[in-house]
Amino acid sequence: MASILNPYLNFRGQAREALEFYHAAFGGDLTVGSFREMGMDDVPEAELDLVMHGQLDTAAGFTLMASDVPSHMEYTPGVNTFSISLSGDADDDAQLRGYWQKLSEGAAIQEELATAPWGATFGMLRDRFGVNWLVNIAADAA
Repeated sequence: MASILNPYLNFRGQAREALEFYHAAFGGDLTVGSFREMGMDDVPEAELDLVMHGQLDTAAGFTLMASDVPSHMEYTPGVNTFSISLSGDADDDAQLRGYWQKLSEGAAIQEELATAPWGATFGMLRDRFGVNWLVNIAADAA
């Protein structure tokens, strides 16, 4: 699998509704996981059923990802409502780590590139130009 570059949209309590809307518009396969389902225990109880990660993959080759930003994290509509996601599998590990290293120069690291609760290697940063990046390296299936 080649690395994938796609938009990642952030919402405050509307990610599920937005993903369902985009699913109706574009078709394809929609998967949605809540903070509770992903084992994230650092969000308030009232937010555990919000979207931790949703992904729409369409027949046209579009990939759109989205999540709800928990109340303890910064959320400024129009400023940090989107990120660019770089994703790949274990075969892409070296390439994706190389991108992370280069993007990290002068960046504000929001979450170090490390093993995440869902098993992948994941990190978040805001680059020196203010662009938010997510890097996700899927765990080896073997």
